[in-house]
Amino acid sequence: MSNLIEVPIVPELLRGLVELEDTGRGLRPHRLPSWARTQAADPQLDMAESQPSGVRLVFRTCATRLELETIPTKREYVGAPVRPDGIHDLVVDGVLANQGSVPGGDTLVIDMSAGSFEHRQGDPGTIRFDRLAAGEKLVEIWLPHDEATVLVALRADAAVAPAPRDAPVWLHHGSSISQGSNATHPTGTWPAVAARRAGLDLLNLGVGGSALVDPFTARTIRDTRADLISLKLGINVVNQDLVRLRGFRAAVHGFLDTIREGHPETPLLLISPILCPIHEQVPGPSLPDMSALQEGRLSFVAGGSSDEVAVGKLTLESIRAELERIVDERAPSDPHLAHLDGRELYGAADAEELPLPDALHPDGATHRRIGERFAQWMTGTAGWVPPTDH
Repeated sequence: MSNLIEVPIVPELLRGLVELEDTGRGLRPHRLPSWARTQAADPQLDMAESQPSGVRLVFRTCATRLELETIPTKREYVGAPVRPDGIHDLVVDGVLANQGSVPGGDTLVIDMSAGSFEHRQGDPGTIRFDRLAAGEKLVEIWLPHDEATVLVALRADAAVAPAPRDAPVWLHHGSSISQGSNATHPTGTWPAVAARRAGLDLLNLGVGGSALVDPFTARTIRDTRADLISLKLGINVVNQDLVRLRGFRAAVHGFLDTIREGHPETPLLLISPILCPIHEQVPGPSLPDMSALQEGRLSFVAGGSSDEVAVGKLTLESIRAELERIVDERAPSDPHLAHLDGRELYGAADAEELPLPDALHPDGATHRRIGERFAQWMTGTAGWVPPTDH
């Protein structure tokens, strides 16, 4: 399409990220800053935070044709089925108008049994959106929530201008469920569903496997602009069998203390885990279900024993009780802190109707249900934001 013009990808066109890295091949959005990634020194965190869940290009234009050239990173899990390509969502004036994937790109080969990661470099690819309606419009291109993406070029057949930022910024931190694992497209993750329904500007700091109450995450949140903050903590601590009850309690208090240094009166919500039957009463770690892998399925089992709870090993039941206790203790001095039991978003009845396909992560329909319920909580029960027509 020779009549397309090159549009510089400047930070003003991007939402939902903390940092933009020039890789030499293009621009990589990050949801954690470089100093935090250095402190973690964790390939799992590097992979998850570079998957741009909630990151989108947002602009006003009269263009009827758009191209986005990127370098995606496809994931291959040894012994598991081939994963589908990441999806880009095109949203025009608030309505999902088109979807598509970028072919080619790099490949990350992950061996869960060995804990190894191998990166293979590939070529850029391009996604095209044609036949957009004429006239000026608000365009959002949501990047894949589960596929790391380097932005190479944006092209359009008309001028592009950054859109004004006029919505409250909602910063959310959580696990792979918050990042969107098993959601089918980027505006289908539960935080994206909730944000769009409530009319909020989403900054999704959900990082698969890495909602571990890390001090560097708390400092990132402390130093980032936000009008509303929510924290969904617990499942990853159990997944990794990271700490005992005593350590978890102190870590959460410290996490909240750090955030309050930068956001002393910002509405702050602590959300406990949604229902996850394998870990309700059985501690971690979470382990791949090898029998499922032999059948070509990815699933998980609890690797701990309920007998270990007595010595402080964490289950989801004990974490929920502790998070509620922490909020109650802090409430007299922090009236802007609230608590939400995650089972109000996905509980026992939901698990009967919509079981977790891999025993850990909700599917697309469940993401939508959780997002709709959380939007209702924010706009109704909690009164965080006024209702909208989104």
